Amino acid sequence: MATEPEKIPGKNATYDKIQSALYILAQNQHSPPSLAQLSSYCGLSEFHFQKMFKRWVGISPKRFSQYLSKEYIKTLLDEGIKPLDASYQAGLSGPARLHDLFIQTEAVSPAQYRAKGQGLRIHYGFHESPFGDYLLAVTDKGICHLEFTTTSRQQSLSGLREQWPFSDPIRDEAKTESVHQRLFGNMSEKPGQISLLLKGTNFQIQVWQALLRIPHGQLCSYETLAQLASKPAATRACASAIARNSIAWLIPCHRVIKKTGESGQYRWGAERKKIILGFEAAILDKNNTTSDA
Repeated sequence: MATEPEKIPGKNATYDKIQSALYILAQNQHSPPSLAQLSSYCGLSEFHFQKMFKRWVGISPKRFSQYLSKEYIKTLLDEGIKPLDASYQAGLSGPARLHDLFIQTEAVSPAQYRAKGQGLRIHYGFHESPFGDYLLAVTDKGICHLEFTTTSRQQSLSGLREQWPFSDPIRDEAKTESVHQRLFGNMSEKPGQISLLLKGTNFQIQVWQALLRIPHGQLCSYETLAQLASKPAATRACASAIARNSIAWLIPCHRVIKKTGESGQYRWGAERKKIILGFEAAILDKNNTTSDA
């Protein structure tokens, strides 16, 4: 039987069922469970489970499982590296552009970096996304922190305080709800321009900005990312910068994988990384299918 998925806090019973199914598929990609097994695990009939899964994910469980396979990811990696530079020259045009976020970044000044958040007004809240419960922190200059819950909300809050140790974050879901809705309210539509406030070394910010140039639905290796960041000999340093990324999903460190096709580790869970990649592939495939119709 399928492996028991990692339990992450959620508010919606329907979402909890889908989340469990997604984690089962991610953890058992080499021998995916049948529709009957998944629906039984979720306590639903095959018909209702399939309908509910397609409503949340956009494709069938079988198709989603195909997107999680090492073979699919390696093919995507092989195909994605070559046109990556061409995509940059074309302004990231083409089908992959359909679901890119319009992200504007601003790095804190050297004085603000040294201040470590002192005098910075931060509002945060916890919300539910297709990838699990997460902490969202915003300032008047944009999102400064987005962290998926892995063990507890308190640990996520500790991550925010570690990033901005001299700030005094205020919990206010009413303040962060509108931003959450723009990000995850309707994932088939662009949320408009999103502003990010980045705190890191010059090198880290350079790597994060390189990550933002990887189009939706494409992947790159750590070595390729180092080249895109103009630091071809700094593969390990790029990996370290990825690990220090404090704005999950929006700065798409999940799109960097090993040359072997293995998705690799992820700060917020290897299974979650596979699920995000599967979601992005599903959205891109659905849009390409629609545009071809």
